[in-house]
Amino acid sequence: MHPGGPFFVRKDAGHWSIPKGEIDADETDLLATARREFEEETGVSVPDGPLIALDSIRQKSGKIVHAWAVEGDLDTSAMHSNPVEVDTPVAGRSSWPEVDQWRYFGPAEARLHMKATQHPFLDRLDRALADRDVGPGTGGGPDTGDPGVGRR
Repeated sequence: MHPGGPFFVRKDAGHWSIPKGEIDADETDLLATARREFEEETGVSVPDGPLIALDSIRQKSGKIVHAWAVEGDLDTSAMHSNPVEVDTPVAGRSSWPEVDQWRYFGPAEARLHMKATQHPFLDRLDRALADRDVGPGTGGGPDTGDPGVGRR
């Protein structure tokens, strides 16, 4: 997702992020917080399905981000974000959508767009998906019995 507002309107590469947010003072369940923040920033619920834990990273700001992945088919054109209000020196108190764009990217393109500190999430997801695809009887490839043929 791409952050909304005047600070990011002309910024692209290195500024996209996974949906994330703050833990409220009374919250202790990180997964419940992640689901709430996803809904606030996309306008849709987290798809049903098994979650892949991607652990956590520390961003440059010091904020710790915990992440999970789940397979789903979401219509990005139907997504909408909650508004945020910010005090600005020129316009005073202003409001705009917290997120202004949602897109699917392949792994290489995601690295170009995402914050560099979030790249470990991509690495961890890639490893988790590779581990899921390799199992007994697969020979490291699809069910052809050919160990030289990989699946991604």
